[in-house]
Amino acid sequence: MRRRHAAGFADRQRVGSAQSLHDPGDQATALRAGDRGRRCGHRVRRGADHGTGRGRRAHEHRPRRSEGLRAHGASHAVGGGSGAAGVPGRSHAAARNRCALQPDLGLARFAVKHTPPTPARWAAFQALQRVRSGELADRAFERAAEGLDRRARAWALELLLGTLRLQGRIDHLLTHVVRPGLDRLEPAVLDVLRLGAYQLLAMDSVPAYAAISQSVELVRAAGAPRAAGLVNGVLRTLSREAGRLPFPDPVADPVGHLSTWGSHPRWLLERWLRRWPLAEVQALVEANNRRPELYVVPLGLTAEEARQRLAAAGIEAEPSVLYERVLHVRPPAVAADVLAVLPAVVQDPGAALVAPYAAPPAGARVFDLCAAPGGKSLALADRGAQVVAADVAPVRVRKLRQNVERVGWADRVRVLVADGRQPPFPFGCADLVLLDVPCTGTGTLRRHPDARWRLQPEDLERLPRLQAALLEAAAPLVRAGGWLVYSTCSLEPEENEMQIERFLAAHPEFAPDPSDEPAVRPWLDERGFLVLRPQRSGVDGAFAARLRRCP
Repeated sequence: MRRRHAAGFADRQRVGSAQSLHDPGDQATALRAGDRGRRCGHRVRRGADHGTGRGRRAHEHRPRRSEGLRAHGASHAVGGGSGAAGVPGRSHAAARNRCALQPDLGLARFAVKHTPPTPARWAAFQALQRVRSGELADRAFERAAEGLDRRARAWALELLLGTLRLQGRIDHLLTHVVRPGLDRLEPAVLDVLRLGAYQLLAMDSVPAYAAISQSVELVRAAGAPRAAGLVNGVLRTLSREAGRLPFPDPVADPVGHLSTWGSHPRWLLERWLRRWPLAEVQALVEANNRRPELYVVPLGLTAEEARQRLAAAGIEAEPSVLYERVLHVRPPAVAADVLAVLPAVVQDPGAALVAPYAAPPAGARVFDLCAAPGGKSLALADRGAQVVAADVAPVRVRKLRQNVERVGWADRVRVLVADGRQPPFPFGCADLVLLDVPCTGTGTLRRHPDARWRLQPEDLERLPRLQAALLEAAAPLVRAGGWLVYSTCSLEPEENEMQIERFLAAHPEFAPDPSDEPAVRPWLDERGFLVLRPQRSGVDGAFAARLRRCP
């Protein structure tokens, strides 16, 4: 389900258009004491090394980190273990002595005295500022990254999402080395420090001196030149001391440890610890801190046909262990590469299981009342249903329509703007109504890390009220003998089991009627609800209830 109240769309497409004007492997030297007035020269090397030195490959010269830093940088897991996905390399540094060749970022006034920040870093910084002002990370990045080439775009996205994913850990470390305290910093300065710290701690392709010097230039470009010395000093200290800075003890203070090293808000951890044992909450936090993988659901093709098409295009993919209709796409391919080769939707296996769980009969008339961006509508149409896909926001409906037109299925999926609380359809005319409701999205925090910092306890009062209103409006649309399918990507009982229990108590004409498809059986609970949790399934969390109206 989309997280329109809590986070952005899951269907990221990392694609750019422009070509970089300099080799992203070129390096800038770190600012040292007494260097504040140093000017950037204008000499431009014309050799094949592009300023990295005769015969030198910039990407092969990555200074060895301290043992302490590597303990933090290998993984986002609670225990600091390895196994995280790789970070795109070599978009990490400024071109030395190549100020005149930088793309125009609106920073021309900095070109005489200083090397401007790389376009990828500038895009990540702009997106982080927008996230701080309340914009969803996906949408903020799309606006900030316009014009980046593909490699720089992927690198900038990793920097943005990784910084958000580890914000709690980063802030804990910065608290030890920022003397005035983080609450005394200008927001833009704190954003720069967080981005710089993430490069030092988790992006192994970035030399420490490039991360520090570029952060100094970034804070200057951000309009806070007087903070350049502070940024330089804090990040230098962090690069030396990070491995020796203390974290709360995981046994004596598990919430403190999971909120700092594990980078999750305390209130959410305390909720989870009231429901699950400590070991399970630790596993959930680790799952949320892993970089998400790319999954796609082919449309109009078998998984094997789709895999062969991708292989012919040089893209490696294999069926998901969880659901064989879903293909797990291997790096370095991104969503745009796959969608250029075959009709498909980008969808995690947890979300993809909702379609076989709903299991509409062939030819069924289906209303999807919270449909954008359209992944589930298209998956239901792929099973032979005739779908009416509606959403309340015109901007989301535009995205929905684009996805339907991209695969050429306008004859199978009708798109319209409509409020699910007041659906413009006659009662009793639908064979199946899907309600993929707005929710907190706590099952998809690895894919939408900004949500963990945006969510507040009061959201678990506001969103269940909206969900209940949508259920009440959808129920009369279902014909006798038809189905109402309710789904979320939340882990919270107020939005899942408790919501359905309240609905069934008020509507005895409905009863649980789970699908018997083999793919969903392992994930059904004792009531027949579809339940996936990241710490157990290894994929995004999901919940669904299939209710049948008595004939």
